[in-house]
This record gives sequence, structure tokens and C-alpha cells, in this order.
Amino acid sequence: MGGDRLIPAKIAWPLAFIVVLITSGCIPAGAVSLETPTLTAVATTAPTPTATIVWFPPTPTYTPRPTQAAPTPTPEMLPEHGELILEDDFSSGASWQLAQSTAGNIAVGKNRLNIAINQPRLLLSTIRSTPEIGEFYLEVTAHPSLCSGMDEYGVILREASEADFLRFALSCSGQVRLDRITGGAASSPQPWTLSGAVPPGAPGVAQIAVWATAEEMRFFVNGQYQFSWNEPALLSGKLGLFARTAADSPVSVSFSDFRLYAP
Repeated sequence: MGGDRLIPAKIAWPLAFIVVLITSGCIPAGAVSLETPTLTAVATTAPTPTATIVWFPPTPTYTPRPTQAAPTPTPEMLPEHGELILEDDFSSGASWQLAQSTAGNIAVGKNRLNIAINQPRLLLSTIRSTPEIGEFYLEVTAHPSLCSGMDEYGVILREASEADFLRFALSCSGQVRLDRITGGAASSPQPWTLSGAVPPGAPGVAQIAVWATAEEMRFFVNGQYQFSWNEPALLSGKLGLFARTAADSPVSVSFSDFRLYAP
């Protein structure tokens, strides 16, 4: 036996004996399981595709819009005028009715005719002694320096007498109007109408223009057509300028570049 080692023989356990051990409680329940485990399938959700981020997306080629020309008066509304008949740069007031009082004054200075009014709700006007005319194209530039609200200024047309004339007015609130005085009675063929061409308030610049031939008259401010009027009776007369206060604040308007053309 010396260096021989005992090799334990394999013990063959009878199957019935193992069953007895399990059922008798000698082997803890669950320690040995001869059943094949049932695999439970776990549902997997397919990954939601992630949108690809385009860091520099393509952009449509820029197409510039057609350039629009600045609006201009329609040719038929502002016909070409004829030759220059008269130009007055107001270097002298000899041809105009001038006045000076505590209520206001009309004076000429520095190549302008100035109308200043200190009294509420007062109209001052000045008529040029010559010419007496019916068909013409008139231009004069107004420069309101004290003016607000419904204060007004403008031109007098075809004055046959102090009781018969037309008056084209611009208000300091940006409106235009045509007054017609016949036999001392006043009417407004064109009532106050808003105009984007008239500068609101003061200071401002307004080039006033009137085209008149026979009975038809067309009115413009800063190159923009305003309205037309067919005058049936007042067909000729003198030309003038005016200003009027609508409330208690004073008004001051000057006029320059008085030009008269054949229509």
C-alpha cells in the first residue's frame, strides 16, 4: 500500500434514490432543477431614426426685385407749359400790396414775400397789380415757418374783384382745398382733403403749381397732382398770395420764385 493512494470509486446513485432525496426534503427545493428553463422573449423596439442635422442647408439663389422708379406726375395731368411770361424774385415789392399793423404784416425782404399774422382767425392777402390773366401755368414756392393745425396758406387766382376769385389753400395739417368766392358768397368745390405732398407743420417747403386753360384748372403740390376743377364763370383775373390763422397761435409764411408761364 506504501505510496499508493486510494482513488474513490465513482458512486452511481440510483435515479430513484435522487427522487427520494428531493421529495423527502433532504435536498433544498430549487437547489436542483431537472426542468429545461423557458426563455421569455423580450420585445425590442427598433431605434427611432434620428434626423440628420444639416449644418449648412442650401439656400435658393437670391433674385433681386425689379427696381421701381420714383413716382412722377402722369404726363396728361401735368402738360408741358409754354414760354416764361413773368418771373418775380421778390427783390422789390412794387407790384404787390404791402401792409403793416399790430394784427400782422405783408413785407418783402431777402428775395421773399413774407406774411406774418399775430391775430387769431385772421386772413391776410396780397394781390399782384399785373398781369390780369386767364390761361397760365403758375409756380410759386411757400415756406411756412410758424404754422400748425388748420392754419393755411396758398394762392389767389383769377381775382376779378374783392368779391370774385378762387383760392387754392394748403393747411398746416397736410390738406388741400379750393374755395370759390362769387358775389361775396363762398363755397368749396374741393373741400379739405389729405395730401401726402403737403408738408405737415413747420418748417416746410411746398411748391404750389396751377395749370389753367379756358375752364379747366389743375392743381399740384411738390410736383404731385391734387385735383381738377372746371370753372364756368371766373375765367380771368389777377393773381395773389395769402395766409390765415385758424386759432390763437401766430402764423408766418414766406413765398419765393414766383413764375408765370404760358399754358
